[in-house]
Amino acid sequence: MTTPLPLPGMPEPPTPPAVQRAEDYEEWVTAVWPAFVAAADSGQPFTTSEVQQRNDLPDPPSPQSQWGSLPGRLKAAGLIEEWTGHGSAKSSRRTTHQSRVATWIGVPAHRRAEAAA
Repeated sequence: MTTPLPLPGMPEPPTPPAVQRAEDYEEWVTAVWPAFVAAADSGQPFTTSEVQQRNDLPDPPSPQSQWGSLPGRLKAAGLIEEWTGHGSAKSSRRTTHQSRVATWIGVPAHRRAEAAA
């Protein structure tokens, strides 16, 4: 299959932005963790895709399965909890077909130790 060329005088179609992809999952977690700590510390609800886009974060080695495991790690560390004040949101990631995703909020600093237990 060939890619159609634009007609003479027509602008080139936009090129989607390149998304970097990490090669190692644990290194990726280490790289993106600070952005999620900052999101948790903000006190504002967020989705993982919002944090990714705001911070131009790279994808993990297997984006369709590994983005979903990160919130579990953040929750187990006592940093975030599911925000029940709004329900779920639609993902804005281009690979998810706007599927429903959880909305998260940071656990207040004074409760983090008990949340991690």
